[in-house]
Amino acid sequence: MHSLSSQVARPLCSPSSHSHYFRFLSLSLPIFHSSKSHPKIFTISPKAPLLTVRNCTSFSAKPSSELRNKRSNSDSDEKLRALRELFSKPSVGIDAYIIPSQDAHQSEFIAECYMRRAYISGFTGSAGTAVVTKDKAALWTDGRYFLQAEKQLSSSWILMRAGSLGVPTTIEWLNDVLAPGGRVGIDPFLFSSDAAEELKQGIAKKNHELVFLYDKNLVDEVWNKSRPKPPNKPIRVHDLKYAGVDVASKLLSLRSELADSGSSAIVISMLDEIAWLLNLRGSDVPHSPVMYAYLIVETDKAKLFIDTSKVSAEVMDHLKNAGIELRPYDSILSEVEGLAAQGANVWLDISSVNAAIVKTFNSACERYYQSLESKTKSKTKMYDDSNGWSGGPTGIYRVSPISLAKAVKNDSELEGMRSCHLRDAAALVQFWVWMEEQIKKNMKLTEVEVADKLLEFRSAQPGFLDTSFDTISGSGANGAIIHYRAEPDSCSVVDDKKLFLLDSGGQYVDGTTDITRTVHFGEPPSRQKECFTRVLQGHIALDQAVFPENTPGFVLDAFARSSLWKIGLDYRHGTGHGVGAALNVHEGPQGISFRFGNMTPLQKGMIVSNEPGYYEDHAFGIRIENLLVVKEVDTPNRFGGIGYLGFEKLTFVPIQAKLIDLSLLSAAEFDWLNDYHSQVWEKVSPLVDGYAREWLWNNTRPLVKL
Repeated sequence: MHSLSSQVARPLCSPSSHSHYFRFLSLSLPIFHSSKSHPKIFTISPKAPLLTVRNCTSFSAKPSSELRNKRSNSDSDEKLRALRELFSKPSVGIDAYIIPSQDAHQSEFIAECYMRRAYISGFTGSAGTAVVTKDKAALWTDGRYFLQAEKQLSSSWILMRAGSLGVPTTIEWLNDVLAPGGRVGIDPFLFSSDAAEELKQGIAKKNHELVFLYDKNLVDEVWNKSRPKPPNKPIRVHDLKYAGVDVASKLLSLRSELADSGSSAIVISMLDEIAWLLNLRGSDVPHSPVMYAYLIVETDKAKLFIDTSKVSAEVMDHLKNAGIELRPYDSILSEVEGLAAQGANVWLDISSVNAAIVKTFNSACERYYQSLESKTKSKTKMYDDSNGWSGGPTGIYRVSPISLAKAVKNDSELEGMRSCHLRDAAALVQFWVWMEEQIKKNMKLTEVEVADKLLEFRSAQPGFLDTSFDTISGSGANGAIIHYRAEPDSCSVVDDKKLFLLDSGGQYVDGTTDITRTVHFGEPPSRQKECFTRVLQGHIALDQAVFPENTPGFVLDAFARSSLWKIGLDYRHGTGHGVGAALNVHEGPQGISFRFGNMTPLQKGMIVSNEPGYYEDHAFGIRIENLLVVKEVDTPNRFGGIGYLGFEKLTFVPIQAKLIDLSLLSAAEFDWLNDYHSQVWEKVSPLVDGYAREWLWNNTRPLVKL
């Protein structure tokens, strides 16, 4: 693996290294956490391709007209017609247009005004890419959303089940359907730099040209006056008692990283990284306490690019004390050009910084060197053979150092996460009591009403701010839609005849929660019990895992699938994702997944979800999810002189016993379940009373194996 010291910067804004490694520095400040021994080496999480998932099914692409529950064609056709009309404008001149899910910051959850792919296609899932040519429209999404996309796409669209046998990638499809020499347009703000470069190289095989349309987003042109306004809600200071480390210390650590890498500035565009670094929180994005902004940190100053109407006097003082200047949000490109003109060496994470910024910086670098060359032609040579033009601007392409620092939680962040999880558990206990009472009374409850009631219980808890994602309230067949969202006019009723899957979470002032429980209010069939039990066995296996330091998450993925694999079953999603502390419910760089490209080692202080599942299309879905903290484990041996790690549970809510086939559990699994429920009772019972406390006792009593 390459260390920073072995990487030599090159001029003309080429990356100082395109290696997928960067050293994790051992610093004195707690935010950049390291082990007791040498600094960790880790691999940059692989850049997210346009679409890629594991081959896990034999489905091939079908026109969505062959599928059920179609949307009306008229609305979709009108939008597509209007979009295609723009293709032939002189300032556009394209043959295809790609509409990704992301905003300019590569966010998973985005403000409504940036939901362009959802607007043009009608598909509202969080992951997907739409591609429109002059006579075709196709949408790619992954296995979590196949069923949802079937329902939501009109017959004007082709559904591409990404990763399935026989389904081309977006690049392969464009190369197939476009005549050679076509022009493919994108909004460069909506693609990371490396995703745009991958696209450019991929379509070049058929002599297609990638066209950056800087000045206008074509979907916005179609959306026109009906497009929602950008959010402008006020931002707030994230209290130091929850953040654990002040902004000055975080900036000092970051500048130490800059100095070590030979960088004089870094452009930060990921919203959660900006919020974490500056100890700020916002509400621009649903479910995520972040605000739309860019941040440039230099060796002696820092500039926050934001709509200043969001900045209160308190926040202004907070930023001023940390030496942060304010700039208009839309002035980021001119500032980046200015950095190049000053000869700055700029750290750019091209897996997250958008192509518009990187291309603007590269172009400004080229102008700098062209100007310098013309000035020095007749003068003394100013060229250093070992390092190009001396003193010139350079792009240093490396993963953001903030990503890992943010992922390794400090003691204050962990304390906040533990505390909010117990309050969240109390709300869930009260909810399940209410739910069971309604079912016993034969009350008609829709999936939407159930989700609304859960929000009511959570809202009563101290420090509650928002849900951490749209609640997945899936009864029966809807539970098989992995990221199902119930709608009032089409949702199902929850009753005692079907499995009910509830995946939900809360944003609290001190932390973020994410929990899934699957229950049956009647008598579950033996097939569902076996599937549930095998999912539980996978959950237990991962929870109990002990593994050496430097182990990447994908190594642990099979622990959670092994019991299902034994009877030929599996699931089409990753097993665990990182979770932010009072930040995004999905965060990197760590994860636990069958996608083995992510080499980020799990480290002490990281938080991951543990959520194996099983889904039978059009029948039922099962998932059991807790959040875990990576912790050190005291093993009797330390092979190779390294330490070993395991997990501490954050989530404490009962797992329904009636769905468990106890005959399948080993003695160790049986003991795990009873021990877990004992902890649930001990930790949560002081927070509830009356019927809720009685229900909690009944659902955490020790089970006896007959």
